[in-house]
Amino acid sequence: MKLKILKNLAIFTLVITLGSSGTPEVKDDVEKNRMLIQNIMYVLSAGHYQAHKVDDQFSKNTFDLYIKQLDFAKRLLTADDLKLLKSYENQIDDQVQTGSYEFFDLSEKIVSQRIKDSQKYYKQALEKPFDFDKKEDLETDPAKIPFAKDSTELKEYWRKYLKYNTLTRLVELMQAQEASEEEMKRTNKKDESKILSFADLEKKAREEVLKNHDEWYERMKIIEKNDWLSIYLNSITGTYDPHTNYLPPQDKQNFDIQMSGKLEGIGATLYNNEGYVKVGSIVPGSPCWKEGQLAVGDKILKVAQGNAEPLDIVGMRSDHAVGYIRGKKGTEVKLTVKKKDNSVVVISIIRDVIEIGETYARSAILKDEKDKVGYIHLPKFYADFGNDGNDESGRFCARDVRKELEKFKKENAKGVILDLRSNGGGSLQEVIDMVGLFIKSGPVVQVKGRDAQMQVHSDRDPALVYDAPLVVLVNPYSASASEILAAAIQDYGRGVIIGSSPTFGKGTVQRVLDLDGLIPESMSKVKPLGSIKLTLQKYYRINGETVQLKGVQPDIILPDSYSYLEIGEKEQDYPLAADVIPAAQYEKWNKAPNMKALRENSEKRLKSHETFKLVTENALRLKKQKDFTLHTLNLKQYREELKKAKEETEKYNAVNEKVKDLDIESLLADVEETKTDSIKTATRTAWLKTLKKDFYLQEALNVIKEIK
Repeated sequence: MKLKILKNLAIFTLVITLGSSGTPEVKDDVEKNRMLIQNIMYVLSAGHYQAHKVDDQFSKNTFDLYIKQLDFAKRLLTADDLKLLKSYENQIDDQVQTGSYEFFDLSEKIVSQRIKDSQKYYKQALEKPFDFDKKEDLETDPAKIPFAKDSTELKEYWRKYLKYNTLTRLVELMQAQEASEEEMKRTNKKDESKILSFADLEKKAREEVLKNHDEWYERMKIIEKNDWLSIYLNSITGTYDPHTNYLPPQDKQNFDIQMSGKLEGIGATLYNNEGYVKVGSIVPGSPCWKEGQLAVGDKILKVAQGNAEPLDIVGMRSDHAVGYIRGKKGTEVKLTVKKKDNSVVVISIIRDVIEIGETYARSAILKDEKDKVGYIHLPKFYADFGNDGNDESGRFCARDVRKELEKFKKENAKGVILDLRSNGGGSLQEVIDMVGLFIKSGPVVQVKGRDAQMQVHSDRDPALVYDAPLVVLVNPYSASASEILAAAIQDYGRGVIIGSSPTFGKGTVQRVLDLDGLIPESMSKVKPLGSIKLTLQKYYRINGETVQLKGVQPDIILPDSYSYLEIGEKEQDYPLAADVIPAAQYEKWNKAPNMKALRENSEKRLKSHETFKLVTENALRLKKQKDFTLHTLNLKQYREELKKAKEETEKYNAVNEKVKDLDIESLLADVEETKTDSIKTATRTAWLKTLKKDFYLQEALNVIKEIK
């Protein structure tokens, strides 16, 4: 078979031709998996931003990542297992090039057996009461402990791990009982049945830990070899960079849902429990919510497509069941459901488009004396990639934000706060279009492929949608497209970036490639292979700097819980290096704010702001807690530590109580739109309530008012 790639990296079109005639026969999964690994390696070699040698170093890197993913907690493998697997450490490069899975097959066999072995460990350890008077510790950071030397040492680690689990649950039960006894004293109503002995509480705690682990092992039973294979393949792709991933067919579908914020189905989440597929939640306003019979906790026994024969799904994985329940808008699915009273009913539901409202941009109005300031929360840079943009039913974040800005202008808002905190990114084109809403025209971001050819992506629309003061809120989890927007706004001097520390530092661009596009029709039996999310390019600021590893440094620093934690691309395995390129040609915003004065004024307010002082103290406390991973297994000592931690937590939880409520309300247009929809009204009211105590918004509001 001869492969040929004709590629423009912005589009990455792949074409495959056959050098032989006839139809190859696919006997089983062996051929499919061989083609899968070889096609993945081909795509990595031909298309990834940074070419890699597939050699012993590649093999070692893959091995390390795979073992970390295979047994991160070090509760399954022993040193002997590791020694056996390590004999393949320098052979993975040879195996992936020939399509061999010898190392993977051995590792999957060993781990599957160790999972069965560990069932004995936890059952035996939880049979007898633990001695909580004994002084011993458990190290909970896997990076600080070696693999157990043998099964005896592994059992001992399991004993401590289960003892710690039981200890935490025991103390929760003790605290609940103590609170109950206090209530009995207060009301003078003593109920002996609610007072258990220490032995009974300890036994109950062990039983609950046992039940939790029984349920975990039930879930492990339905894990298939393909799930382990995905871990292995992602260990291979992960050696190229942290964002190049293999997506099995179901994962690709979920990725599309996350990016578009919508799906076609019935609007229920499912999970596995005790061999059944159960309903976990129901989306308000969805088809099954409107139909009214399906309820949380219901067991789905069978699924039928319209009048077709029902399919029995008892014992099926929930993600597999989802594949049968989802379907095109307007089609019928019939669910045979066992209710909580053990009655069995057949529920007919007409599928529809379900929008995940939390995905989309939402706005509100902040009021301060006589001024109004617009607020937009954007959780991700979403786009409906299956839509050409002309269909109004497709959701695109730049288009949605534009609509919110037009609403602000109608309400005479004096500025806008764009909240990108914890926004992990999304569509490159959407962020370019969104920056264009705030500038007349000009470059937004520079992009370089592995051929070193530079592309400048610009806003070419001379229309300026919004020219009032702008503040962009970020945090260390603002990544990728969020960083492109923040960097462009900062470079133009168009607005003020406010955050606790540099953003995530992801300066790379990915595209999703369907691996089935590499397979000729004559070998369609191996489909579906899945997809690969491939890093094709690096992006750079218009000033030539990179955000890779560095992130975007805020103009104004406001401390938060993340201030002293190590977060970001630099903490990932095998990130691409940072570099710089020449700046693009661009003109600064002619009304750029006086950043020095804004920064100085903000710092003055922070010094006298009791809330931000507590936030800084809490950030240091959280850093200390994260570094403290050796936990006592002694009951008395644990309760003393817990009491101290609780007192500290209560001190910092009281932060919000001292914050004056923001005056925040819905836009008039939104009130009008949702007044006949009780669900949307209730959802929006709850959301606004969470914003009232957001003191970061108060400082952003202060900054907006000072921008001249």
